[in-house]
Amino acid sequence: MSDIPLHSIGRISKSRTGYVPINDGDDGPDVDNSTGMHSSGKVAAAAASTRRNGVSTKGKGKQRERYTDDSDEEATLLGHREPDGLSDREDEEDVRGPVQRPVAPSRRSSTLSRTRSSHQDKSRTIPFRPGEKLQTRFPPNIVRNQKYNVFTFLPIVIYEQFKFFFNLYFLLVALSQFVPALKIGFILTYIAPLAFVLCVTMGKEAYDDYKRNLRDREANSQKYLTFVPPEHIPSPNLEAVDTGPHTRSVPSSSLRVGDLVLLEKNQRVPADMVLLRTSESSGTCFIRTDQLDGETDWKLRVAVPASQKLASDTSLLTLDAEIYADAPIKDIHTFVGTFTVNSPPRSSMDVINDVPMVPVPTVEPLTAENVLWSNTVLAAGSAIGFVIYTGSETRAVMNTSHPETKVGLLDLEINRLAKILCAVTFALSLVLVALNGFRGLWYLYVLRFLILFSSIIPISLRVNLDMGKTVYAHQIMNDSEIPNTIVRTSTLPEELGRIEYLLSDKTGTLTQNEMEMKKLHMGTMSYGFDSMDEVAHQLATAFGADQSHAKHGSIATGAQLATRGRRDLSSRLRDVVLSLALCHNVTPVSNDDGTITYQASSPDEVAIVKWTESVGLTLVFRDRTRMELQAPSGMRLSYDVLDIFPFTSESKRMGIVVRETQTGEILFLQKGADVVMAKIVQRNDWLEEETGNMAREGLRTLVMARKRISPQQYAAFKQRHHEASIRLEGRNEAMAMVVAEYLERDLELLGLTGVEDKLQDEVKSTLELLRNAGIKIWMLTGDKIETARCIAISTKLVARNQYIHEVAKLRTSDQVRDELEFLQSKLDCCLVIDGESLQLCLNLYKNEFIQITTKLSAVVACRCSPTQKADVARLIRYHTKKRVCCIGDGGNDVSMIQAADVGVGIVGKEGKQASLAADFSVTQFSHLTKLLMWHGRNSYRRSAKLAQFVIHRGLIISVMQAVFSAIFYFAPIALYQGWLMMGYATIYTMAPVFSLVLDRDVSEDLALIYPELYKELTKGRALSYKTFFQWLMISVYQGSAIMIMSLVLFETEFLNIVAISFTALIINELIMVALEITTWHIYMVISIFVTLFFYVISIAFLPEYFDLEFVISTRFAWKVAVMVAISALPLYVIKLIRSRVAPAASSKLL
Repeated sequence: MSDIPLHSIGRISKSRTGYVPINDGDDGPDVDNSTGMHSSGKVAAAAASTRRNGVSTKGKGKQRERYTDDSDEEATLLGHREPDGLSDREDEEDVRGPVQRPVAPSRRSSTLSRTRSSHQDKSRTIPFRPGEKLQTRFPPNIVRNQKYNVFTFLPIVIYEQFKFFFNLYFLLVALSQFVPALKIGFILTYIAPLAFVLCVTMGKEAYDDYKRNLRDREANSQKYLTFVPPEHIPSPNLEAVDTGPHTRSVPSSSLRVGDLVLLEKNQRVPADMVLLRTSESSGTCFIRTDQLDGETDWKLRVAVPASQKLASDTSLLTLDAEIYADAPIKDIHTFVGTFTVNSPPRSSMDVINDVPMVPVPTVEPLTAENVLWSNTVLAAGSAIGFVIYTGSETRAVMNTSHPETKVGLLDLEINRLAKILCAVTFALSLVLVALNGFRGLWYLYVLRFLILFSSIIPISLRVNLDMGKTVYAHQIMNDSEIPNTIVRTSTLPEELGRIEYLLSDKTGTLTQNEMEMKKLHMGTMSYGFDSMDEVAHQLATAFGADQSHAKHGSIATGAQLATRGRRDLSSRLRDVVLSLALCHNVTPVSNDDGTITYQASSPDEVAIVKWTESVGLTLVFRDRTRMELQAPSGMRLSYDVLDIFPFTSESKRMGIVVRETQTGEILFLQKGADVVMAKIVQRNDWLEEETGNMAREGLRTLVMARKRISPQQYAAFKQRHHEASIRLEGRNEAMAMVVAEYLERDLELLGLTGVEDKLQDEVKSTLELLRNAGIKIWMLTGDKIETARCIAISTKLVARNQYIHEVAKLRTSDQVRDELEFLQSKLDCCLVIDGESLQLCLNLYKNEFIQITTKLSAVVACRCSPTQKADVARLIRYHTKKRVCCIGDGGNDVSMIQAADVGVGIVGKEGKQASLAADFSVTQFSHLTKLLMWHGRNSYRRSAKLAQFVIHRGLIISVMQAVFSAIFYFAPIALYQGWLMMGYATIYTMAPVFSLVLDRDVSEDLALIYPELYKELTKGRALSYKTFFQWLMISVYQGSAIMIMSLVLFETEFLNIVAISFTALIINELIMVALEITTWHIYMVISIFVTLFFYVISIAFLPEYFDLEFVISTRFAWKVAVMVAISALPLYVIKLIRSRVAPAASSKLL
């Protein structure tokens, strides 16, 4: 490993510094090399013995105390990311040399240690092969998504049901029927509906939880190989004979902190672990993090150098080392830890005097780059990991919020109306008893009246609404235009009709995360997607010319071919394509079937390398020190990688220094965003204009530039860079300054690339339609600001020429206040904010921030963690009291989806995790329009109409009861008893009333052409106090009219009143249903006529209520006709007048 420049692809620059830990009182390492080894050895022995003597909990304090004096040094040693850094082999050896470090005063350090070791501190120092006692201190590695267990199921479900006033009321009424003095009619009429509703709900909850339990069990029982130490410690010479480490297969739920786990390709990582070894000799491996951060590109991870260097996997079992890990936190991008080797492995021990040839103990910093988070997948090769966090302490679990039971707004509104109706019932009962002068057992009469009027709050309302929801779910799932849509939470279809905020993920939701190089601009020449074959032809010409030069004994460089001004087109093209093929962090990976896949942490880079391959220049080999390309002619070009300056969000550029193996020519190549590159490249007159043009097309632009460096210049740069890299203060700034001074000056501008991130089908039209429907759209993504901005433009989330306000890197409350004041004055702009600034805004000015941003037309939040997404959803819900819908496709969107009023999951490339956690599952983003504009709108309108009609049906019979009781000396006697009451809410009116769930006011096409109709609905006017009181008045009028008319047309017997009034009531209700229908459906017609037929037939079978001779007489017919006309005709006239004077918005379109 010593000949590899470890400053590689995305490596943390200081992770190789071999700092020797020192005791509190020590003045630093011995400068004299002859004695240095021994003194550091003594220090190591002392440190190791204290560590072994049980002070492992103080590890964090010990780590921190060494760097107390210098925060910059601490940041470096504890592995914070730096944009550039050391990279050459010499540096590796030099930095390992003795370096003077500040030492903390012992008093302060001991205080620190004491603080760290308090019981709240969850940081840990875990030795290899930890004891049972230490392992049991940490949580078990169990996945648990269940809501209930055997004991909590019944109490929780019953509480969830009866916390609604609605259900509690029915329970009390049903229980009252067991008291003889209060008994009215059949007990079954009160208990059966409630029991039915409860059984259905509990059955559904039990089934859902059982499915969750099965998924948990499957996840917990996945098998993994762990290393088991042999029974006896092998002697040093036995190791060579040993065939390999002993492994044992264990379920993931049995893994514990300190276990060594062997992972194979495509295996999911079961717990958070430090990467110790990989099958790649360079110690690197790729992982897929799509379920953690939503990004589909592979990420590079680097094994701990000390363990990667070991002779074999078996050596890990005898290694005397320990790992310190900071307390578990949510942030997946940071990790603070150290890897300490207390005594070197046998192979590195010098036999003479048994003295180690390396200073011990050696401490290596660990960063997020050395860690595999749980729920990620090993993409290639095999790896060995050391478990540091399990179960509830893993990053994946900490970023997942527990799902709440979601309740629709319509259900809450109806619950509120039920309370009003209950008050009305109680008031009515008291008034009737008061008018009677509170005689006798008046309180019993009040209770009997309450039960008589209990139909005012009909239990059938719950049954009807739940059945309605089932019908809506069935319609959604069987819609051929949105195939494979699944309704997972059947209680929420009406919510889809009232969405005012849509929070969307970017990668995989709005975009396909498939990049494609679309344009190459070289100042005087531009190549579009359709002219790439011309590039290939020119490239082949250029490389052919090179080869002919080579045959004649001269090697062609760009300068020899022609000077910059006169260079012909093909050699200019050759330069730009060659630079693009070299300046990247891409690694070609061979698959099992022989094909090559390109892997990198950025999909843009993969797209560019794929493009260079398509035009004839192929990347065939890449490791941390060398790169090989294949020219169109088949010739291999080999380059040494001397330095890499990785891309960071601060620098916005990526640089690489390469040396051509054949000629020794050194090139510095750099690509980056136009804002930073414009200052670095030579003067030109086209860059700014062209980047603007490409950005308007929604392309992601990168500027490509290069500089030739002589070996002398490079040597000078290396020396200065090395000096800067070992500084204790301002190290990063010093290194950046050296790079800027020696390399980033007067670069030759080669070209400009435009890469397109392919959008999902019909995303632009979908977003436009949703905006017209009055829905405000937020895009929450884990991606970079630049990328998110491009997508916001290309998806038309941002209107043409709309101002985009970027907010990033906010540090102080003053900055936050300034930004908020600016936004307040410019509410028509689109806000683009990064996760760090967002968090600061929420911490300092939560209310003001949400107040201002919810008024903006569009907001884009970048670099958001899964919990941040969920927090934003909750805040919007809490502050605006409006309905929020979240849509996403990856495991990182689950928290956001569960925090929303309505969660929509897309079944995507990133798996089904989001789809399984969501309330609705769709296959693509564009299906959202049909789901909201058509199904959501209809579900809400129908349920609102159905709920009010069922309340009206209960109110009208209660008003009749009240009028009847008032006339008959305020006696709490039932007007209709037994079968009549049972039949009224079921067989006589149920089907026609329920057929309202098939009603619609406009056709499907109109609903999608005029999204403004949806905006009307979000105001909640379909079911409001106003409409409720209108129905209340209608019920009072109709109930009074029917009852009073039947008494006016009073025959000689009481029996006739029941027959006349009940028949008039049933016919009145059927006419009212017909008046409510906007668009007739065949089932509606059938239900009305079949119900009427059943009623007529049943009269013959109920002689105790109907006198058959009287019913078939003409007197009965005309009296019923008059009563129905008086109750229903005025309402028909009012409806006719209203449709002329103030027609509904939808009727204007018909």
